[in-house]
Amino acid sequence: MMTDAKEPIEFWFDFSSPYSYLASELIDDLAAKHGRKVKWRPMMLGAAFKASNMPLLITIPLKGEYSKRDFDRSARFLGIPYTFPPKFPLATLAAARGYYWLHGQDCAKAREFAHAVFRAYWVDGRDISELPVVLEIVGQLGIDRDAFAAAIATPEIKDRVRQETDAAIAKGMFGAPYIVVDGEPFWGVDRLPQIDKWLATGGF
Repeated sequence: MMTDAKEPIEFWFDFSSPYSYLASELIDDLAAKHGRKVKWRPMMLGAAFKASNMPLLITIPLKGEYSKRDFDRSARFLGIPYTFPPKFPLATLAAARGYYWLHGQDCAKAREFAHAVFRAYWVDGRDISELPVVLEIVGQLGIDRDAFAAAIATPEIKDRVRQETDAAIAKGMFGAPYIVVDGEPFWGVDRLPQIDKWLATGGF
């Protein structure tokens, strides 16, 4: 039987990226509007910065101060709850590893976990680099905390995050979010209107 089903949209992100958080609140609904699905793919953004020889945005003179203003303004413009966290940036390995483990068990639960982690950091300012904080989020979602903690310590899950990070960089990712639609890359939450038109028209 012939089918014209499209591949899922690839949504590459790091939980510590403010623009990734904003995109995470919108990307699924945008895709669904066009009958598409989204494949969420957390990775380690620091490795992409290193590969592209780019410094952390907020450390760049002048541009850094502007960027923090833009984070807040973009959230207001999009109508998404947002508070710049007290600790930034931070490591998101535990959350990324946990996402991939959960995805192997239950895709919907993994998506629920991802939203909870993003909101814990970008709304509540919680330190998601700390495993106890991630485990508390896990427990609130009804996930077995002990199983989660054991899983993210396994070589297989650790390797998975490394592999996904390498794959993101191989795709050309240098910043987050990095959204790939049928081979066409779009960088940033501000590219969602372009993605909307791309999906509606089949490209332009």
